[in-house]
Amino acid sequence: MDTKQELKIAGIMAGVFLAAYFLPVGSDRFDGAILEGFYLLREYARLHVITCLVPAFFIAGAVTVFLSSEAVMKYLGAGAKKVVSYGVASVSGSFLAVCSCTILPMFAGIYRVGAGLGPATTFLYAGPAINILAIVLTLRVLGLEIGLARAVGAIAFSVVIGLFMHLIYRKEEHEKAAAQAALPPARVTRPLWQNALFFAALLVILVFANWGAPRDGSAVWTAIYNGKWPITAVGGLALSVMLIAWFGVRWWMVALGAVGTAAAALLAPGLPVVPFAVGMAALGVVTATDPDEDGDTRQWFESTWDFAKQILPLLFVGVFIAGILLGRPGHEGLIPSAWIAAALGGNSLWANLFASVAGAFMYFATLTEVPILQGLLGAGMGKGPALALLLAGPALSLPNMLVIRSVMGTKKTLVYIMLVVVMSTAAGTLYGAIF
Repeated sequence: MDTKQELKIAGIMAGVFLAAYFLPVGSDRFDGAILEGFYLLREYARLHVITCLVPAFFIAGAVTVFLSSEAVMKYLGAGAKKVVSYGVASVSGSFLAVCSCTILPMFAGIYRVGAGLGPATTFLYAGPAINILAIVLTLRVLGLEIGLARAVGAIAFSVVIGLFMHLIYRKEEHEKAAAQAALPPARVTRPLWQNALFFAALLVILVFANWGAPRDGSAVWTAIYNGKWPITAVGGLALSVMLIAWFGVRWWMVALGAVGTAAAALLAPGLPVVPFAVGMAALGVVTATDPDEDGDTRQWFESTWDFAKQILPLLFVGVFIAGILLGRPGHEGLIPSAWIAAALGGNSLWANLFASVAGAFMYFATLTEVPILQGLLGAGMGKGPALALLLAGPALSLPNMLVIRSVMGTKKTLVYIMLVVVMSTAAGTLYGAIF
């Protein structure tokens, strides 16, 4: 008998017993926190899975199957020119304007295909942090100073964090670049312009299905928001035509999916998410039932399903835990909101560090960080901690961390988190000292 192993097992059993014995079931704080976990999980499932994550999974799967590894390595690979790779990563990430969880499947996709660690983490940070809509909302609601500071800080951070990740793991990245250079040329199955239009259709579906309602009465944003679902439908129609013409998908399968989506729209006119869900399900069926098991569309479905299996359970666990600890906006979790508000007062180094760490673990849906911060500023939060939270919060969350770890490992994830927290703290402290 291995005594050490048996003592370890006994210690775990004793710990579980004591935790169960002293479980504070019945206290308002504990019971309310558990409910908050379920409430946040339900809210996440209703608002983000169908319209955000499902299209993102399909895009990630398409990246690994249809996007040439040579193209990825040319623009985002470990051996690519820094100006090109970090420029492409930051611009392409910011174009998506998604939350910290929706960016994850696409990050995993480009990293799996061959993107360098630096450009991949730049893309990972840029997607939720350089959100044009959120920055405009910050400018209008929180003021010009903090809005500009957020824009400049987020753009700079995306590149600097990527460069630091590359430098810290430069030996590994050099070996990766050498291995990529030795790879034989990839087989090109369709021209670049077809792949470009194909990915454009997928991005139209993702971006416009998640276009948020304007909060400032802007005529342009209001017009786009009012037309978001017709634009999404045009993207779906274009994708259907491409699947038949370029991918050899059976036309009658696509037609059945289109009819089912149209019928759902007629039966549920006030619930656009219903036909959207039917359309996504139809895309899954069409790609999964390709008679050619080695065909592109079957591989696309299998890659998409792999990402869903890897990422979705971790996101659900992370969202549930975040809800228990911090609750939803305006509601209490295990950690009292009064403690957080008290710790964020002033512009001290501690307040900025606390804001960065708290923001890193909280989950912010797209655009929700601005009204939350508006309330915290009214409760006495300093301007420095406000900026620190704006720079760390949208780019990180507890669910986000769990998935990043599954993609690039524990050490790299910890380094990435530390870089975001340290840089956000420094930026907040400097901003607080100036303003």
